[in-house]
Amino acid sequence: MTSIGTGYDLLNSIFSPDGRNFQVEYAVKAVENGGTSIGIRAKDGVVLAIEKVVSSKLLKPGANKRIATIDSHVGAVSSGMVPDGRHFVDRARDEAQSWRQNFKTPIPTSDLASRMGGYLQAYTMYGSVRPFGITAIVGGYDTPEETPVDGEVGSGPKVGAGGKIEGKHGGPFLYMIEPSGMYWGYYGAATGKGRQAAKAELEKLDLPAGNITLEEAVKQAARIIYIAQKDNKDKDFELEMTWISGPDGPTKGRHVETSCVKKNQGTCTITMTSS
Repeated sequence: MTSIGTGYDLLNSIFSPDGRNFQVEYAVKAVENGGTSIGIRAKDGVVLAIEKVVSSKLLKPGANKRIATIDSHVGAVSSGMVPDGRHFVDRARDEAQSWRQNFKTPIPTSDLASRMGGYLQAYTMYGSVRPFGITAIVGGYDTPEETPVDGEVGSGPKVGAGGKIEGKHGGPFLYMIEPSGMYWGYYGAATGKGRQAAKAELEKLDLPAGNITLEEAVKQAARIIYIAQKDNKDKDFELEMTWISGPDGPTKGRHVETSCVKKNQGTCTITMTSS
């Protein structure tokens, strides 16, 4: 790629003759070298999980959190360069706070994904900056009571996130935002080094059918992370996982940490480790 991109990969704002932005492609490579992270949209909530490689035996267990709370009902996880991920979280929190101040309501997950996609896209247009070396997965649960309007303009019928376009009444939402700023809604998303194995396992769950429960999604997320980590057997890792349910679910509409403790016959017990 170096010979092909010579002269066209020096600045972020230059396209090659065949329409490629090499700096964005290099950012994607940084993501592919990061730990595996996944998101699962269940019928009653969202699960986020990531494989954190333990680089030193001196590291404190449980430190260096990689899944962050953006707002009380939204969480985010990213694969790639950790400092870039932290900056992404800081900006996302600013967007969520700004939305609350302007509209007096929590930001819909779709609008947060839209705003952060635009923010990342801006870092692909100017020569004085570089693209974010992360792919982020954003998950949240929007309640119709707290999402009375639709769209960026804050107007429209009271039908929750999605508004007059889709007529949605809230619920779980999952988005993946790439270094280019492109974002899509998903039932299951995976990124990082073990993304191919993770995607294969996610496809087996038939998530679009909407039959999987939040508790089952937690167990599947833990299982998939362990499967995706098999390509990196020589390194120790920690499993970090969070979940978000509806107001009547186990997390009461909040984004909190959870764990799946292994028991006999490969089953596990779900525990909520923070509130």
